[in-house]
Amino acid sequence: MYLRHTTRRKDGKSHVYWRLVRSVRRGGKVVQETVAQLGELDAEGRARAEELARSICGRGSERDQGQLFDWTGPRQALAVKLTGVRLERSRSFGAVWLGLKLWQALRLDEVLAELLPRSREAVSWAEVIALLVIARLCEPSSELYVAEKWYRTTALEDLLGVSAESIYDERLYRALDRLLPHKEAIEKQLVKRLGELFELDYDLLLYDVTSSYFEGVADPEIARRGYSRDQRPDCVQINIALVVSRDGMPLGYEIFAGNTTDVSTVQEIVEKMEERFGKVNRVWVMDRGMVSAENIAWLNSTGRRYVIGTARSELRRYAKELANKTDWRQIRQDVQVKICRGPAGNENFLLCRSASRLEKEKAMHERFSKRIEEGLLSLGRRIEKSQTSLEPGKLERQIGRLLERNSRATGRYSIALTEDRSVAAQVKLQWSQRTEWDDWARLSEGTYILCTYPRLD
Repeated sequence: MYLRHTTRRKDGKSHVYWRLVRSVRRGGKVVQETVAQLGELDAEGRARAEELARSICGRGSERDQGQLFDWTGPRQALAVKLTGVRLERSRSFGAVWLGLKLWQALRLDEVLAELLPRSREAVSWAEVIALLVIARLCEPSSELYVAEKWYRTTALEDLLGVSAESIYDERLYRALDRLLPHKEAIEKQLVKRLGELFELDYDLLLYDVTSSYFEGVADPEIARRGYSRDQRPDCVQINIALVVSRDGMPLGYEIFAGNTTDVSTVQEIVEKMEERFGKVNRVWVMDRGMVSAENIAWLNSTGRRYVIGTARSELRRYAKELANKTDWRQIRQDVQVKICRGPAGNENFLLCRSASRLEKEKAMHERFSKRIEEGLLSLGRRIEKSQTSLEPGKLERQIGRLLERNSRATGRYSIALTEDRSVAAQVKLQWSQRTEWDDWARLSEGTYILCTYPRLD
């Protein structure tokens, strides 16, 4: 990242505007992406920047960002013999220093010092956990690598005041076990401090579930086989439920057994988050994996507000509204929405469509359709040229594999193998496109989400 400035003339005066940019590779080109607009950075602008730094790092001379380079001691010039200068034991400084400042800005050092008070150990658990978090931020790797190599190549030894000999892998392995009982207290501190630093609000929360699989021995009580998002059904896994704000800041998480379905976690997560952080008039946003009649009924009966993605099969009920070109509202450059009243009258449905998504859907359907048609034509030619009878079962399995590889377009075709004694192969392949599927595809292409939420009027 680096600073760029732009000079503009306004009312006969020149104004220099500064911005923080970073280089990003997009395709074969490197472009500059603006991270933050800094304004003119005059005396008032510099004061605001200093105030922002103090609000992030905390007030007080011991936390002042200027301590990194400021030197108040006596200055004197020294003669240096350049041929006698050499570099030994170089250590990285900037990244770990910033990581430690962020750790202190969140006041996690103070919280952990209270939760895990120092006893007889030479290095406190709070310092070990700070080390692990900074290592994860700067160079994600194993605890063994952190203990044997990474820590010794950084300036954390001087910043934390902990010698490299006091950091070993077994101590790092045991740190998270010490931290786990205080999970809720740490989450509350993060939510409180992030809200103070960045003026975050939690009126809208996004909830989703992911998974992580294990190879080898794992706890059978929680590591179980289930739906694998990593395409590893041969491995046991756990499900991780995460709640974040609209800005992507985490609010809390929970761990579920690997065979737990997403839809069964909704009530538990909502109640746990409200138990920890209070029940306010917030909106829950979830994908279609969380939809069930029981969940919708529970959310409605308890007066909770929600926006939940609905199955695409529901679009058939709104064919008329989708075909109607009126009442669509443009909310972004290529995204349009329309609000429709639900059939029961107690819900509204939000139809969303995207022009870019429409083009992507069309391209995907055409690609899969082309593969299916090429495969069927090739199979048809082989049947016609065959001089011996062919087994229908083998041909059906070949067709099944072809459709499995191109499942996005399978509904577009009607395929049948019929007996035909007039040809040597004894079978005949017949296939055609379904017109009703094409009508449905044209209707649903580009309408990539259907959300349901309670009526508020």
